[in-house]
Amino acid sequence: MDLELNGKVAVITGGSVGIGLAIARGLAAEGVHLTLCARNGERLAAEARAIRDDFGVEVLDVALDVTSPSDLNGLVTAIYARFGGADILINNAGTGSEEKILEAEDDRWQYYWDLHVMAAVRLARALAPAMIGRGGGVVLNNASICATQPLYYEPIYNTTKAALVMFSKCLANELIPHNIRVNTVNPGLVRTPDWYKTATIITEGTEQTAEEFLQGIADQYAPIKRFASPEEIADFFVFLCSARASYSVGSTYYVDGGWLNVIT
Repeated sequence: MDLELNGKVAVITGGSVGIGLAIARGLAAEGVHLTLCARNGERLAAEARAIRDDFGVEVLDVALDVTSPSDLNGLVTAIYARFGGADILINNAGTGSEEKILEAEDDRWQYYWDLHVMAAVRLARALAPAMIGRGGGVVLNNASICATQPLYYEPIYNTTKAALVMFSKCLANELIPHNIRVNTVNPGLVRTPDWYKTATIITEGTEQTAEEFLQGIADQYAPIKRFASPEEIADFFVFLCSARASYSVGSTYYVDGGWLNVIT
């Protein structure tokens, strides 16, 4: 299947690890040139080199914090200087939270709001004009099943991811006339380094291994009884970026191994 992606330019936030890195490699395999950003510059540069070596595409790597408007302005300037804009924007940067609503201070709410919502708003606002000039484009926002089916211990994450889904729908309605397709992906359990780190911390000093802990989580929540690999989620993103998904717009897709317990 020809995805008609060769020569396109994609911007991926949180592109040095986990789902973001898997998406980057999946798009690079289709001949897409990349701008990747993440906070850990050393790891980001190493992954960018690996992608160049493996796939022969151009990769611009920019170390930054997406919660910083000035950092994002610098990223946008670099994108326009190198590629003249972008055809694809994937807002992927994010992380889980752990708090109680009655105890979390304003600055914690503000951080996750900037991370999960405002970074997507700012980048879409900055890059959409060039997409319009190129005749169209794709914006994909990586939210979470928690936007619909919240986990009790991360109310701020649940709330900001739900806001990201609504932003995506509103942006889709605004950009449809310009041939820009906006969609959201809500993954379920994905085997990222963060999950393994959490499992290692929780099981330290116990008889349970990290692997056993993770399998227990999968058994409890996912009817498929396992975590997804980042590559499985990335394959869906790559498809949504492609011309093969040309009628997919303004939608939210659950890639969750059957975890969602309601009909939407």
